[in-house]
Amino acid sequence: MDEVLTIEQAAARIQMSERYVRRLVAERRIPFHKLGRCVRIKAVDLAAHVESGRVESISRTDVWRGLGRVA
Repeated sequence: MDEVLTIEQAAARIQMSERYVRRLVAERRIPFHKLGRCVRIKAVDLAAHVESGRVESISRTDVWRGLGRVA
């Protein structure tokens, strides 16, 4: 069974505030489970959300190529 986290545990795991995690849940930007009045988030879903925000670095030549298209 996958590890299941509380809001507090999820916030601590990604080093963000509990308010941020609650907003993710309220906006349905992350999958969650509702057990009675409790909200639980699977650790794999939390990791997937973090990974989806990854931005790859670009090289100096990529920057110059981009500037050439703008001009």
